[in-house]
Amino acid sequence: MRPTDLAREHGISTQAVRNYERDGCIPPAERTPSGYRIYTEVHAAALRAYLALVPAYGYAVAGQIMNALHRDALDEALAIIDRGHSRSLRDRDTLDAVRTAVDHLTAESGAAVLPAPHPAPDAGARTVGDLAHRLGVTPATVRNWEEAGILAPGRDPVTGYRVFDAADIRDAELAHLLRRGGYPLDHIATVVQQIRTAGGTDALVASLEAWRRRLTAQGLAMLRAATRLDTYLVLLDPTPGRLG
Repeated sequence: MRPTDLAREHGISTQAVRNYERDGCIPPAERTPSGYRIYTEVHAAALRAYLALVPAYGYAVAGQIMNALHRDALDEALAIIDRGHSRSLRDRDTLDAVRTAVDHLTAESGAAVLPAPHPAPDAGARTVGDLAHRLGVTPATVRNWEEAGILAPGRDPVTGYRVFDAADIRDAELAHLLRRGGYPLDHIATVVQQIRTAGGTDALVASLEAWRRRLTAQGLAMLRAATRLDTYLVLLDPTPGRLG
């Protein structure tokens, strides 16, 4: 196969195919004596697998998976995939929790039934570092959310350090969920404020429904990617029980 053959199947440029080869997303091509690339069905299957992984896990993670496979690091590739599924499950759990909160809010006709924004610090209180670690983000990201008005932590009266209580953690979980859904910080700040004040939940419900659809699409993409990836693995090593 020529680069144009691989590119035509997916409606991409031949330069994109060469870039994917350069970045380790597909194996290195063989060369003719005159230096032209020669691709095989293995390369075609690799490209199909990589492009199927992108909508499931994103460009960066898809590249990590393919590079791990091309280093014969199958367990590493599987661990990356497992982390993606774990994050998806956590998103679903968080989404369910927030939707339950919204149901309570509307059931109470706008009365605040969620914890107040700043209950007194208790054993569950967390620092910037604790909260960042819990969400898998950097402390700088948590501070950016505070600057955007998404979070409004209290301060320790002795040290002056930020203290994140249960309500702040709830707001941060929601912010993390919506941020991964592609929502801008100013929109997230509005949504979180609606939860705090227990009013105007229509925008919140719409945002959560849009994210539910995204999670469904991502889940289906993961299934399609698994099929493509298995086909590629069989071509790489057709030995029965290769995973055992």
